[in-house]
Order: sequence, then structure tokens, then C-alpha cells
Amino acid sequence: MGSTTSGPDAKPRGALRRRIDLLLREVAKFGAVGGAGLLVNLAVFNLVRHTTDLQVVRASVIATVVAIAFNYVGFRHFTYRDRDKGGRTREMSLFLLFSVVGLVIENGVLYTATYGFGWDSPLQSNIFKFLGIGIATLFRFWSYRTWVFRALPGREATAGAESFLEAGTAHPPALTGGAGKRSNGRP
Repeated sequence: MGSTTSGPDAKPRGALRRRIDLLLREVAKFGAVGGAGLLVNLAVFNLVRHTTDLQVVRASVIATVVAIAFNYVGFRHFTYRDRDKGGRTREMSLFLLFSVVGLVIENGVLYTATYGFGWDSPLQSNIFKFLGIGIATLFRFWSYRTWVFRALPGREATAGAESFLEAGTAHPPALTGGAGKRSNGRP
């Protein structure tokens, strides 16, 4: 009765395990693209900061915009390549909306550190830029996977049907169109 490897509890845990595995793969892909985007963001930030006279937050906004463009390509063609590709205008609009919110979060942390506390050395700017990126990344992951790169409806229906079948409610062959369906030689 209390066994975790057999009985009615075994199959739902298998479905849960698959969902967790899919989420972990998604997080890994998101992290790979995001990690490359982080490098782009910090490289552009430091390049702009040290080669121009722009203020730190303006340099950061430019770097964030470059990273957003880089990340969109990575997310669309790597992380979420299996997601719905219809409605690109909607997808791009939502991506830009949530990216701008992420930009505000990311650069709000840097702005607060720089102008609120006077922490403006190159090291401090990079630390708070990195911290802002981290906080904004949590928001971006949630919003992109929930609203922008949505799963295909067919995939969700298939997953639901598979979990329904795994729960032990499969129909006998006569009801599913199997060999038992023909009783009088006619199709």
C-alpha cells in the first residue's frame, strides 16, 4: 500500500518526472542563451562605458538592448524552437514588452546603486549590472515561457492524453479501433 514504486502512485510520478525533466531542459537551454547574452551585455556595457563619455546607466541601456536582440534570436531558434511559430507579430510584441520590463528592472538596480548610493567605480558598476541582470532574468524566464513562447496546443493536448492513459484508464482494443473492432468482416 505504501510502496512508491508500484500501484497507482507509480504512473503519475512518471508523468511528473517527465515534466520536471522537460522543465530542466528548458532551464538549461534558457541558461545557455542567457549566459551568452550575459557575455554580450557585459562586453557591450564595458566597451561603451570605456570608449565613450556616456553615463553608466545609458551605457547599460545600450548594452541591454543589444543583448535583447541577441537573446531573441537564441530563444526563438534554440530554446523555444519547438514552440508555436504562428503569430510572430504577437510574439515579438510581447517579447519586446517583457524585455523592456526586464530592462527597467536590470537598469533600475544599477541606477539605484549609482545615483542612490554613489557606487560608481567600474567594479561596482559591473557588480550591480550583474545583479540587475540576475533579478531581471527570473522575470524574463517566467514571462517568456508563459506569454511569449507558448507551447503548441497539440503538444499540451498530447501530454494530457498521455498522462490520462498512464493513469490506467486506457480503453480496450475494441473501443480504440484495434483488431477487435471488425466482427462481421466489414470495416
